[in-house]
Amino acid sequence: MRKNFLLLFLFVTVFANTNLWAQKITVNAALDSSVIKIGDQAHLSFTVSQKPNQKVIMPIFSDSIKGGLELVEQVKVDTTKSQDGHILVTQHYVVTAYEDSLIYIPSFPFVENGDTVWSKSLSLKVVQPFKIDTASNEIADIKPIMEPKFDWMKLFLILLIAVAIHGLIVLGITLYKKYFKKSPVLDAKSQELLLPAHVVALSYLDKIKQEKAWQQGRSKEYHTQLTEVLREYIERMYNINSMEMTSEEILDQFRFMRLEQKSVYLSLQQILKLADLVKFAKWDATPDEHELSLMNAYLFVNQTKIEEVKPLDEVKAEEAKEQK
Repeated sequence: MRKNFLLLFLFVTVFANTNLWAQKITVNAALDSSVIKIGDQAHLSFTVSQKPNQKVIMPIFSDSIKGGLELVEQVKVDTTKSQDGHILVTQHYVVTAYEDSLIYIPSFPFVENGDTVWSKSLSLKVVQPFKIDTASNEIADIKPIMEPKFDWMKLFLILLIAVAIHGLIVLGITLYKKYFKKSPVLDAKSQELLLPAHVVALSYLDKIKQEKAWQQGRSKEYHTQLTEVLREYIERMYNINSMEMTSEEILDQFRFMRLEQKSVYLSLQQILKLADLVKFAKWDATPDEHELSLMNAYLFVNQTKIEEVKPLDEVKAEEAKEQK
């Protein structure tokens, strides 16, 4: 009898230790709200308490959860360690509902090594926040339209990035032209603006004189070049929008020259009048008339130019340099 009692005691002890070693997992389900309005959101969570070496298969939800809940977002899984050495694995879900009802959330299976543990069931009350006028057939929003706050910081960052990118592009183009392409940083037009107006004009007149387009049967081109040089010179010297003016309008701007600088005025008049005849009336100008227009262009520029007065020290230094 005593021997049988000892065997029974050993069997119970071994069975108890086996159950303790093969301890099952525990599952807890929770909602952060028991009542929500239609369209509002609630947080549903499942927490599994397990040993570190246990692998638990959790239920998978796609776009809805059985019971009538719509899945808005699946938040990342949180894993923490409890004081008794177990691991707490929590899966969070953001859910919502669009019907005025009491939603029953059933139990869900959690499987570990062939054993299944079911979560507890939950309930969520979804209420209608306003009265619906069933007499009208108009469709109403579930919630009022919310205007998002304007993000000034985001706008500032976008503008800052745009300015920085623009600056880098300009810097890159400048460095490329200077060190790789070996071309001047400023284009020809920008370089001309750094020179006095009369220097630029006389330089172009020299080119026209050397080319002598009228001798090659290009009279119209010849007089067009002359008038364009003078128009650009006048625009820079007198701040007159001469490029958009007719010949008569330009001459009208220089009426003040008729008394004090009559020869200069007559020179400009001869150039513009002959150019209009050649360009618009197909006038066959003589060689003397072509030469006279070029000579008067030189006269007009030289008589109206404003030269920079150099300091005496700079003049002496240039003379000494020339003598060497």
